[in-house]
Amino acid sequence: MTGLLINNLNLTLGGTQILKDVSAAVNPGEMVGMIGPNGAGKSCFLKSVLGLNKPSSGRVTLKGQDLATMSLKERARWLAYAAQGAPLHWPLTVERLVALGRIPHLGPWQNLQPEDHGAIERALTITDCLHLKERTATTLSGGERARVLLARTLASGAAYILADEPVASLDPFHQLQVMDILKAHATAGGAVLVVLHDLGLAARTCDRLILLHEGQVIDQGPPAQILSDKNLSCFFGVSVSRWQENGESFLAPHAIHNGQSHL
Repeated sequence: MTGLLINNLNLTLGGTQILKDVSAAVNPGEMVGMIGPNGAGKSCFLKSVLGLNKPSSGRVTLKGQDLATMSLKERARWLAYAAQGAPLHWPLTVERLVALGRIPHLGPWQNLQPEDHGAIERALTITDCLHLKERTATTLSGGERARVLLARTLASGAAYILADEPVASLDPFHQLQVMDILKAHATAGGAVLVVLHDLGLAARTCDRLILLHEGQVIDQGPPAQILSDKNLSCFFGVSVSRWQENGESFLAPHAIHNGQSHL
């Protein structure tokens, strides 16, 4: 089955070209990580795929259909976006906030149906937020808010999840939990495109990685290929330690290179 395909995406904002002929694919059953140094254009790429930024050229298709031809409601049924540090302005309860994820499935003035309540309850449970459902969302900590917003994303039931730094404000336990949730979504037949700065988590959880630098794709492939010593030195300016445990590969940055070449 054809997945999410991005072909030669270009984006210019404020007279500056942010993305340059970026192409990528995300297929059902896989979790794809997008990595790159700060300012590489990763968040802008996600927003461009979703149509929140208007690309100057390029095409995004889902299951063979151009996203630009889909209604917003249809698009929202297939694609869910977990934004980085999304602000909360309204004093909704957590349960009502997560319920917003069900809007694409409701008709005008239609109340939530039993299946909607079930989706909300499952999303709150999966993200370890069920005990927060009566809390006012604006009183949450940064980590609690990130998990609640992920719950809203999951409640949508969308097959394709685009997540921008979903573990940025979380403690180690919840970082691992969130990545496990996203991985499980992909394993169950969904698809995930996730922006990450934690290279260790990217190596452990992603099936493929896309390395973006200055708005261009440098390389795409399995983590072992993309997280080579050369790439980490050239584009991140770091050296890493590598080890294996129980047959699983790990890495952690341990030294800075000041002369990265970006070759």
